[in-house]
Amino acid sequence: MYTNVSATGRYSPRTGGRPRFRVGDKWAAMIIQCLEGDPRRFSELWVPLRNITPKVLTQSLRALERDGFIVRTVHARPARNVQCELTSLGRSLLGLLDTARAWAGSHLDELIDARETASPGSRTS
Repeated sequence: MYTNVSATGRYSPRTGGRPRFRVGDKWAAMIIQCLEGDPRRFSELWVPLRNITPKVLTQSLRALERDGFIVRTVHARPARNVQCELTSLGRSLLGLLDTARAWAGSHLDELIDARETASPGSRTS
């Protein structure tokens, strides 16, 4: 979610403060990791991300392209296909994702314990 955004969907200095920025949606990190090696076609991304619908994958890819993390290239021949690859900005996130994955691995038992001890109806703020 973006804050300090006008009704047009763009950052507005009149809303005060600096704009807050969110990197992608819930699929962004997985998509970026799938693109770590070589460029991939849409169908090649859909295989490791099998729980995502084609519509949501398309929306996620377009958002990552809008934010400068990937570049999408449409090839018209011999058959129309779209290839996606990371930009240098997108590649700069790989180290951060590796660090987050290592942290989660180191704290997995604690995270599972915390989730199991929380009562089902409780919410934290």
